Amino acid sequence: MSFKYFEDLWNMWYTELHNGAAGLTLKIKKVLYSGESPLQRIDVMETYEYGKMLVLYGSIMFTERDEFVYHEMISHVPLFVHPRPGRVLVIGGGDGGTVREVLKHGEVDAVTMVEIDPQVVEVSKKYFPTMSVGFSDPRLNLLFKDGAEFVKEDRENYDVILVDSADPVGPADILFREEFFSAAKERLRDGGVFVAQTESPFYHPDIVKNTYSILKKLFKEVHMYLAWIPAYPSALWSFCFCSDSLHPLRDFSEERVGKSGLELKYYNPEVHRAAFALPNFVKKLV
Repeated sequence: MSFKYFEDLWNMWYTELHNGAAGLTLKIKKVLYSGESPLQRIDVMETYEYGKMLVLYGSIMFTERDEFVYHEMISHVPLFVHPRPGRVLVIGGGDGGTVREVLKHGEVDAVTMVEIDPQVVEVSKKYFPTMSVGFSDPRLNLLFKDGAEFVKEDRENYDVILVDSADPVGPADILFREEFFSAAKERLRDGGVFVAQTESPFYHPDIVKNTYSILKKLFKEVHMYLAWIPAYPSALWSFCFCSDSLHPLRDFSEERVGKSGLELKYYNPEVHRAAFALPNFVKKLV
């Protein structure tokens, strides 16, 4: 009996359903880790098509094949608009991908990262070393706290705040509420930028509408931008750019992108501008 025969018997698949009616199905090569923290179930699987992926509470957080899109877009869009992003706050992002991208900017003096689940960080360090490289950077202050409670209690101010949250279920639900957005705004310096992931306009229109109606009450400039992320629901994913003074296109510095010398896989000046062009059905939501 050949090894190939045994390979053919391994027929394991992972399916994530969207609204219980459609979804993404991936063939699994191996289950590398499966466990539970006090907050959530954590799984790491190796897929044939997307490489290793992290799954929290049954939802795909990222895959190795396309994680660069999400992490580059949540980070570099605001950092190339803010003229001097010295202090950055990251809420969530326990896998380390957002911090990795933020720390590529030499003008960033300090990053505070607030993650609620220490076990997510430990799993990322073990199974996703290319994601977690930023955890050893001396500019990073990693705190294990509830992000919503942190922004209410913290007295520091930041140039850029990035909310790298999971979907609005479980411990991440509060990160989509007005109380959190308002408290986060209080932590911004004058001329600061607030960016968060805001789900899929195709599969989560109610969440999108509610989120942007709240943000427009708090900030003078509120702009959605989009990215193509194949492993996420519909592959069309959204982010909000919020500020009281900076505009994501008028204040964007293409010159700084060129001078940075960053070798990125997705983000570039053309993508930056194009990301703010919204389809009509999305415009109606925001």
